[in-house]
Amino acid sequence: MVGQLSDGMTIGIAGWGSRRKPMALVRAILRSDLKDLTIVAFGGPDIGLLCSAGKVKRAYYGFVSLDSAPFYDPWFARRRTEGSIEVREMDEGMVRAGLQAASQRLPYLPIRAGLGSSVIDFWNGELATVDSPYGYEGPIASTDSAKETLLAMPALRLDAALIHLDKADKHGNAAYTGVDPYMDDLFANSADLRLLEVDEIVDSADELIAEVGAERMLLNRMQVDAVAEAPGGAHFTFSGSYRRDEAFQRHYAQAAKQDDTWEEFHQRFLSGTESDYQDAVKAFAAENAAKGDTK
Repeated sequence: MVGQLSDGMTIGIAGWGSRRKPMALVRAILRSDLKDLTIVAFGGPDIGLLCSAGKVKRAYYGFVSLDSAPFYDPWFARRRTEGSIEVREMDEGMVRAGLQAASQRLPYLPIRAGLGSSVIDFWNGELATVDSPYGYEGPIASTDSAKETLLAMPALRLDAALIHLDKADKHGNAAYTGVDPYMDDLFANSADLRLLEVDEIVDSADELIAEVGAERMLLNRMQVDAVAEAPGGAHFTFSGSYRRDEAFQRHYAQAAKQDDTWEEFHQRFLSGTESDYQDAVKAFAAENAAKGDTK
């Protein structure tokens, strides 16, 4: 599917921190020649791995978290600190407003998040404010002025969105079985091209609904352009049918500290196909189990 992507694209990566990340698609990008990508995400190791391979030119994000110690993705931290990527850090609500504006085909949405901070100073002129034409009376702010100033969050329009969910039918109707569906539908609605990977594909929407329940349906086929079955695709992040692989995530973070240990990690886990990756992960888990480390 990543053959549909091209250099310089703005790509939204759904999921939240180290949860429900489309890591099989991220690993496919690592194996490609794609470069100069702008990434929009509630980030985790997805951004980190792309940074490790020099794929990222700019990142728009509310956070970049592994969700457990050491929490901050090491590769993102390194690239940000050395200044080799452009960063547009913002409040999580600003990311949501930007995606909401894009999904509604609006140029921006007004929001209070970011006001009173220095976020505007760090966007190189990309952020503006707008004066509301209406007065407002409520618990957050009260003014009878028609000149309340709000931040005008620009639409985060995406060339493509990458999404991981647990199950889908062959047409792209898809469901989650985990603990949250945060924002994945907004990423799909904000993108021109929607690529979905799932752990399991079933034949029909009826079969899917019977299995997970209608309330778990998150995307319909009108929001998906291509779907691929990728068992374990979200590894090492959390998915509905498996938990985050904490031992592997710790190994990833530790390996990123030194060039030689990272080269060893890359050769073992990232130099081959997705099938090679899954085999290497099973071998890693077996080694840890033999040592009594199963957490």
